[in-house]
Amino acid sequence: MKILLVGAGGVGAAFASIAARRDFFEQIVIADYDASRAEKAAAQDERYVGAQVDASSQESVAALVREHGITHVMNAVDPVFNMSIFNGAFEAGADYLDMAMSLSKPHPEAPYEKTGVKLGDEQFAVASDWESAGRLALVGIGVEPGLSDVFARYAADHLFSEIDELGTRDGANLTVTDEAGNEIFAPSFSMWTTIEECLNPPVIWQDGEWHTTAPFSEPEVFDFPEGIGPVECVNVEHEEVLLMPRWVDCKRATFKYGLGDEFINILKVLNTLGLDRTEKVRVKGVEVSPRDVVAAVLPDPATVGPRMKGKTCAGLWVTGTGKDGEPRSTYLYHVVDNEQTMAEYGHQCVVWQTAINPVVALELLSRGTWSGAGVLGPEAFDAVPFLDLLTEYGSPWGQKELD
Repeated sequence: MKILLVGAGGVGAAFASIAARRDFFEQIVIADYDASRAEKAAAQDERYVGAQVDASSQESVAALVREHGITHVMNAVDPVFNMSIFNGAFEAGADYLDMAMSLSKPHPEAPYEKTGVKLGDEQFAVASDWESAGRLALVGIGVEPGLSDVFARYAADHLFSEIDELGTRDGANLTVTDEAGNEIFAPSFSMWTTIEECLNPPVIWQDGEWHTTAPFSEPEVFDFPEGIGPVECVNVEHEEVLLMPRWVDCKRATFKYGLGDEFINILKVLNTLGLDRTEKVRVKGVEVSPRDVVAAVLPDPATVGPRMKGKTCAGLWVTGTGKDGEPRSTYLYHVVDNEQTMAEYGHQCVVWQTAINPVVALELLSRGTWSGAGVLGPEAFDAVPFLDLLTEYGSPWGQKELD
């Protein structure tokens, strides 16, 4: 297996550090628009090679695949670049993985009622081409989407006879401080992606169809395990809702994220001022995207680890009827402590938790434990080998019965 890792930012660098401890691949070419950043990430392992890539160019991606004899392209950049990387991998004959799917476009007349172009629609539109070519695009294989989708498969196969709701719930008690020890606003993940998923109309699967609702709707307090505690969660647009119902039978699917009042207020202000826009505006003779500016002036998520404290939890709350015929409510989860990932890997917990899952998936593909053709989500594969290998990596998952 020869892997092209596109992106040496927070998640890409964490991916490289995790994979360096495994022996299932022959080579990883780490490519970034900033060649020096790629070279820095590649310096940690003799099996790694650094390279420069234009992720917005299908031709640039395809050229690297051909040059290095790549078998699998791992996309670790913002989803705005998904289709050029996805198409570049297909053009050059490689399989493909990503952690977020092609972008959505709200319904032009009823954005908070009807879906427009949904997350992943562009990729699923060419699924037959990938299947006919005998090639695999494994989409949404980060932590959310990714591990949460693996949990959905596990719940359907081993815990429930009938599922009412697959409810992804994401929460944390993370704080970031400045050099003086004062708590500051510093997102732990890509601000570009966070704006995209939080301000777009959230999608809900209900009784056989998808519909949308308003951002930050249906607030609920969810009690997260392992000391994180109660966190208010709200509806957010996310891939799980578009992936899970394709392979797992359920009456309802939702995604709710514990953002907190401060974060929600900031996002609302950005939206009001138009600073969430991706279309470029001219400022003193220079064209810039307002969202790119916002992302650029905030701390780089890859650098906040040393000043971050707390834990992050990704999980799936499943309700329905258990295998014994009785009502059941179960939370399947994965908690990561920032202190641990910083000490062991030098990467903050949110990017590390995202990065470990595609490494596990690639190892299963290299063994032949997972295999397939077409555009497939994690739900299309047996969950048990994935969860067992995740535990072998030293990052066990948990299960909690709820009242």
